[in-house]
Amino acid sequence: MNASPPFQADVDRVVFNRQELTAILSVYGRFVAAGEWRDYAMSFLRDAAVFSVFRRATEHPLYRIEKRPKLRAAQGAYAVIGMDGRILKRGHDLAQVLKILEQKLIRAVD
Repeated sequence: MNASPPFQADVDRVVFNRQELTAILSVYGRFVAAGEWRDYAMSFLRDAAVFSVFRRATEHPLYRIEKRPKLRAAQGAYAVIGMDGRILKRGHDLAQVLKILEQKLIRAVD
């Protein structure tokens, strides 16, 4: 009997690993607690993994946190992109890239 696992990873898709998701969800949770964000979506594509955050589920995403491994050697694999498509921060270290959002949280709480 050939038993296959119920979920098989698609090697053609980019995904966030556990440490990356932990870092992203930590920031997301603080914004939810502050009442700034209410929903999120994740997309796993051939060239990128995307975590989108929303104020309301029916809106366009406020921010997208992207992982693009092909850019790892150049500008860095991680980026935070604003609602208007501008890259707010790009880099090799996800924690450093996410700090741009933490600065916005400090301003929102003040």
